[in-house]
Parts: sequence; structure tokens; C-alpha cells
Amino acid sequence: MRKLTVLLLVLISFTTAFAEDAAQEVTFDGLQRIESAKVGAAYIDPAADFSVFRRVAILDPHVAFRANWQRDQNRNRSRNIRSADMERIKADVAALFREVFTEQLEAAGYEIVNVANEDVLILRPAIIDLDITAPDTQRAGRSRTFAASTGAATLYLQLVDSLSGAAIGRAVDRQSARRAGGTVGWSNRVTNRAEARRVVVRWADILVDFLRASYYEPNTVTADDEG
Repeated sequence: MRKLTVLLLVLISFTTAFAEDAAQEVTFDGLQRIESAKVGAAYIDPAADFSVFRRVAILDPHVAFRANWQRDQNRNRSRNIRSADMERIKADVAALFREVFTEQLEAAGYEIVNVANEDVLILRPAIIDLDITAPDTQRAGRSRTFAASTGAATLYLQLVDSLSGAAIGRAVDRQSARRAGGTVGWSNRVTNRAEARRVVVRWADILVDFLRASYYEPNTVTADDEG
């Protein structure tokens, strides 16, 4: 119960801050808006030195469904969505996020760690307003559902200096998982995961591009490093 309360407080403070700052150039804590961001909105601390970060720690993502999602699903489906189904889906989404971000960051040369240090950047993610069009409950007798979109979700990502604990970056982005060309297909656990993975890969690649283009190439060796 205490862990849930802490998560809710973090999420509420996080989303409230974004709601208040969405139309501002500078946030309440001094982060400045990035005009050319590839996401819905992004802010960084102009005084932060991102070049020191060579390792990344990924906190467990908080995952939350769209309000009334379960009720709406059960109103329109022959099989009810249970609380256990929702917990499994949230766990799957959180695991997929960690898996993809770990893969993409490691491929870019960053080491994934679980310690704090002067060269460690913390990612504090939250995936909210999760809306899965046709969730697979994995129970016998389920009906098939065909859809052009498997769903949508909003990512809130906070970049934190692991030593000071200060937020030095913040981003929000909402994406829909749509099949190529808008084609309609059968939605099940496999197709849902494939489409979700494409969305999370996009988010991870945007972060990698941001870190590489603006601040630091982890695989680059300088003359000073060789000496």
C-alpha cells in the first residue's frame, strides 16, 4: 500500500507539473522548452552538463490505463476484462519498456546500471492513458477482434541526475500504435506486443538521438582518453 501511495504521488506531481507548464517556455523548476523536440513537449536544464553521463539507470515504469478503460471494454466485449488481466498487461508493458530501452541504449554504447554515480543518468518513466483496442485475455472461447489500431499510450519521461536527484530533463509524448498503411488485422497478444514495441523503440531512439546529437557519443575516444 505504501509503495502504491508513493507511486501515485510521484505520478500526480509529474503530470500536474506538465499540465501547468505545457504552454510555457520555462517550467516551474527552471527547465527550458526544446523547440525542435521530436516529441509532444520536452524541457531540459540549460545549465546541465549531459556530457558526463556514460551510464544509464532505468527505474521501473509506472503504467496506468485510460480512465474507465476496463468498464468500456467490458461493455463491448463478450469476455470480461478482469483486474488480473489489467495487472498482467501493465507488467508486460513495463517489461517491454525496460527491454527496449536497455537494448537501444546499449546498442548506442551506454551501460545500463542500477547504481548512482556522477556519470549515471536516471530515467524515471511513466506510461499513462494506456488504451488497448482489443486486449487478449488468454482465455478459451475468446472472440476475434479486428482493428486498424492496437491502441495508444502517453509517455512521461523524467531525466534525473543520479547524484543530486535533480530533474534535468522532462518529456511527454502520446503515440498511437497503427498498422502499416492503416490496414485492418486480427488483434491478439502477439500483434499487440509487436505494435507496442514499435512505439517504444521510437521513444528510445528519440532519447538516444537527443543524447548523441546534443551532448555525448559514448563510443568516441579522444586523444585525452588514449593518453
